[in-house]
Amino acid sequence: MTEFELIRRYFTERQPPQAYVPLGIGDDCALMSARAGMQLAVSSDMLVEGRHFFAGADARMLGHKALAVNLSDLAAMGAEPRAFTLALALPEAREDWLQEFSQGLFDLAQRHGCQLIGGDTTRGPLTISITVLGEVAPALALRRDAGRPGDDLWVSGELGDARLALAGYLQQQVLPASEQEQSGMRMHMPLPRVQLGLALRGIAHAAIDISDGLAGDLKHVLHRSGLGATLWCDSIPVGAVLAKQDRRLQREFCLSGGDDYELCFSAPAAHRAAVLAAAQQAATPVSRIGYLETTPGLRIVDAQDQLQFFQLSSFDHFIS
Repeated sequence: MTEFELIRRYFTERQPPQAYVPLGIGDDCALMSARAGMQLAVSSDMLVEGRHFFAGADARMLGHKALAVNLSDLAAMGAEPRAFTLALALPEAREDWLQEFSQGLFDLAQRHGCQLIGGDTTRGPLTISITVLGEVAPALALRRDAGRPGDDLWVSGELGDARLALAGYLQQQVLPASEQEQSGMRMHMPLPRVQLGLALRGIAHAAIDISDGLAGDLKHVLHRSGLGATLWCDSIPVGAVLAKQDRRLQREFCLSGGDDYELCFSAPAAHRAAVLAAAQQAATPVSRIGYLETTPGLRIVDAQDQLQFFQLSSFDHFIS
């Protein structure tokens, strides 16, 4: 295949046209219509073989995850997905791999009404770079700098199973095959909480998606909002597989494991009922795990309100 045959066969022809994209793939630029009164929300993520995923990773799962991690950023902003671009470097143009990769990509894209509008392909080490575009009304964006003292802290879903799966793959933990497979699905097929992000608009103040570990990602909110927080480590919802491990490992993997792609958000205490209603509307469980306060720093306490000390580190692309 030539480069342009590859693009046409596996990407251009795999999706129906959308009215808000009057000109999509095939020109120097795509043309996209923005709705009145909305701001564009834009985010990019790159996945590199050997750094973000194992060599030989399942192509369909990889297509899903490559888009999911970007949609998770839109969810954290309370933005509605609209379109995305894809830059793809391939060691070789294998048709079986491209078929599976594009299937995983478009299954998720169509679920969220998100249109592929352009990008680039080249030969090179397997690298997937996606830029996603969404829309949100300016007053409703769930910005990291919008936390307020006294806000409750919440988290969606469950944490830690993705990190446990990685520990199993790296032989840091010995897991039964069924548990490795179950936790591995959390690592390979994260579910971006787009509907929850949309439902929380006008209810929550600040939000962030948990990609590099709860404690480290929460610190970004604290820094941008100029606040501190108390976090109840025993209130953090633990993944079903990780819950079978000892408490020390549960706390470690929930606080600093990463790859969860759940939402951590703050909302006024007066909005607790509204948060629970939004979660029900989005069919996504949420748990209250602490609160924001004016005293700087992150304090982690147990169920007996005893201060706990952990050596925690978030994922860093140049250190980890």
